[in-house]
Amino acid sequence: MPRALELLIVLLTAPLWGCLMGAVALALLPGGRPLLFRQVRPGLHGRPFTILKFRTMRPGPGTDAERVTRVGRILRATSLDELPELINVLRGEMALVGPRPLLMQYLAEYTPAEHHRHDVRPGITGWAQIHGRNAIDRAEKIRYDLEYVARRSTAFDFRILFLTLFHLKGN
Repeated sequence: MPRALELLIVLLTAPLWGCLMGAVALALLPGGRPLLFRQVRPGLHGRPFTILKFRTMRPGPGTDAERVTRVGRILRATSLDELPELINVLRGEMALVGPRPLLMQYLAEYTPAEHHRHDVRPGITGWAQIHGRNAIDRAEKIRYDLEYVARRSTAFDFRILFLTLFHLKGN
């Protein structure tokens, strides 16, 4: 994916960032900080990087369902909580399209063939997201990720970006 396109997307979404940062801060009152959730995930060749997302949960005790804010539910349902990942894209840690970065703990569970999902930078969206996102299990996600790695091309990336627009309802 051309770097100029990635930068253009960041610039076009800048006004949205300001609105969302304000909404997240208000939803997290009192305190309201930090606005970003950070978590170490495996990137290209399995190397760790820190993924950035808007915070959707209050700190403290309770289940995730109890701690998620009303704004957080909306952000998750629309995938807007992932907008800060554009910073990861600009840093070269992620791409717009590629396998979604799963948790570090899963690396030890991959078969040698499954490790090939890390032959490319992880993406904000990917082939697995088009095929069910959270509705499919990890094995299916990995299968779609490996298919993406085998088929990847600029045209395929643009196809996935286009199809992503129709799959943002929290599948």
